[in-house]
Amino acid sequence: MSTVSAAAAEPAAVTESGEQKKPLRACCACPETKKVRDGCIIEKGEENCTELIEAHKDCMRQLGFKI
Repeated sequence: MSTVSAAAAEPAAVTESGEQKKPLRACCACPETKKVRDGCIIEKGEENCTELIEAHKDCMRQLGFKI
């Protein structure tokens, strides 16, 4: 799995009113896909979980993380 740099790991989040709120950290993003991905990797090994790994990466990208 690839790693995310600290600068790319915390995209700026802005509310509808234009106020900046705390940036979402990579460790807290996409908990649903992360849990399934991690469980698969533990049970079956990384090479057997490519679809779940890619699904988690897609989720992270949708939130603005550069992976």
